Amino acid sequence: MTMHERIPIYRETAKLYQKARKKSKKLILDNFIQTTGLTRKYAATLLRKHGKVIRGRNRTELKADIGKSVKPGGRKLVYDKPVQKTLKQIWPLSGFLCGKRLKPAMEGILDNLKRNGRLKCKIEVEDKLRRMSASTMDRILESERRRLELKGRRGTKPGTLLKNQVAVRTHADWNEDMPGFFEIDLVQHDGGNARGDFAYTLDMVDVYSGWTEYRAILNKASIWVRESIDFTIRRLPFPLLGLDSDTGSEFINHPMHDYCEILGIKFTRGRSSRCNDNCYVEQKNYSIVRVHVGYARYEGEEDVYWLNRLYGSLRLYTNFFQPVMKMTEKTREGSKVKKKYGDIRTPYLRLMESNKVDEALKARLKSICDNLDLMAIVKEMEFCKKKLLWLHKRKNMGRE
Repeated sequence: MTMHERIPIYRETAKLYQKARKKSKKLILDNFIQTTGLTRKYAATLLRKHGKVIRGRNRTELKADIGKSVKPGGRKLVYDKPVQKTLKQIWPLSGFLCGKRLKPAMEGILDNLKRNGRLKCKIEVEDKLRRMSASTMDRILESERRRLELKGRRGTKPGTLLKNQVAVRTHADWNEDMPGFFEIDLVQHDGGNARGDFAYTLDMVDVYSGWTEYRAILNKASIWVRESIDFTIRRLPFPLLGLDSDTGSEFINHPMHDYCEILGIKFTRGRSSRCNDNCYVEQKNYSIVRVHVGYARYEGEEDVYWLNRLYGSLRLYTNFFQPVMKMTEKTREGSKVKKKYGDIRTPYLRLMESNKVDEALKARLKSICDNLDLMAIVKEMEFCKKKLLWLHKRKNMGRE
């Protein structure tokens, strides 16, 4: 018996099943299962729902029909293999972002690759990548995603000098609506051995825009910290108005206090043993510095040189191509905390959209952005990482 011959029988069987009493339904179902080979539960559902209206989301209504079947192969893929392949090639350039951050970054990445002649795909593939939703990106990239679990270390100790004279600021006190107020912290590169001198990274994050600066130093002496801040001030696209640190002695000392007073920089600190008071910079310590540099031991001028060369490209990569989420509201309902986030934007776009930034600065930022080559930046970063890894292995071989 062909399928076309079975369909009328299935429909008539469904009508009889729906009108029959309980004992009769059992016999009808047994015969139907024997004829079709379906499982009992699925067969009963088909017979019961035939001819009835099923209401779905958005007020859609479908009339169930036991005789209809889905065409072999299902519906045609919208995002076919060429689109998936191109997305997987672009994903590493983004720093392996999740879909929610990759979606807003996709426009800028595609524009940059296209402007520099790096995008080699058909126009329809490019259009589909621009239209693709964040959840679809996550589904396509699921097989490519690899998670690394790394544990951090803390090596700076609370300082006592001037501690009572430096104003305290918590994470809840940040209400500045303009760029220039930074949280700062040091990330140590001791490789699990805190003996002797080793390199640190000074990490600075602008609270308003998320703009991040990095600078490697030989050790955590206050003089190197101040020199790094001086260097960052010259490189920043906007003036530095305030610094907020933890209670480490490399920040809470007389020279640093006097330095900020001379330059007119507002200097504040977090509370002791409350790392969440510096939450903006703490999250960057891992998501940027640790992810790209790792936990190896770096020491000496050569290592510091290559770290700073890496940071020269990394700052452009994160500030112009890495979107960040910023919480706009947090409410507590009993034991549950609900958080709301604003639009996901790169620090560059936040500055461009701000009415607190003058047009001259915006024109300068746009000129810098238009002259960037994303693929060249990524290649330079990878080259520096390989050099640092080679230096680390060479030192370990020498110690053995």
